[in-house]
Amino acid sequence: MTVTGIQASGHGFKLALLAALLYFKPDGCTIDTAREAMDPRNPWSKPTLQVRISELRNRLGADGDGNLYLPKNRTGTYRLSPKVRCDWDRFQQLAQRGLTKGPACGTGDLEAALALVRGRPFGGADLTWAAARTQEMLARITDVAHTLATWHRTATRPNLEAARRAVRIGLNIDDSAELLYQDWMLIEDQAHNPTGVRAAYETLRDINRGIDGGMEPATEQLYDTIMSRSA
Repeated sequence: MTVTGIQASGHGFKLALLAALLYFKPDGCTIDTAREAMDPRNPWSKPTLQVRISELRNRLGADGDGNLYLPKNRTGTYRLSPKVRCDWDRFQQLAQRGLTKGPACGTGDLEAALALVRGRPFGGADLTWAAARTQEMLARITDVAHTLATWHRTATRPNLEAARRAVRIGLNIDDSAELLYQDWMLIEDQAHNPTGVRAAYETLRDINRGIDGGMEPATEQLYDTIMSRSA
């Protein structure tokens, strides 16, 4: 997770999470809400929050008109300037535009959307306030990766490497997304690569063992169908 103007070292990650909290609460965030949101088990003290807010304000700086991206507010409610932008909004715009255009013209927009993905939402931090948003992001990214992989795989001139790339991006942020493993197997089957099909299946099997989960019947059936045909 990155925020322009904030380095990852030191308190950078916490500052980035604080910036994300304020961004996704555009109506404002009270002192107490912010303290608890940043660490529900051990809420930040008011002095700690004030220091972090001040540091975040300094790091973000001001826009071209000299207005702070994190304005000072003596009412006890913090909110970012409406001029602050987030890649997630851009991702959704590109994804929607690409999906609307369809496979003939929309692959470029979906590629651009996935290019914005740089790891798990919120840096993988386990934060109560971000839980629902994280699941929304994972589902949306997985859907875009699956759609793009399918479009590349089923095109008049299939681009299997581009399809693989879309699957890799999706699995990088959610390695348990079973739909993407199905895509992976279909891609390798189309490439006449039974070893790759087996690798996809075994990777998913290992992931499921780690989370004590089971494979979907559709995935088992797809694997059996492909491997029996290969044999």
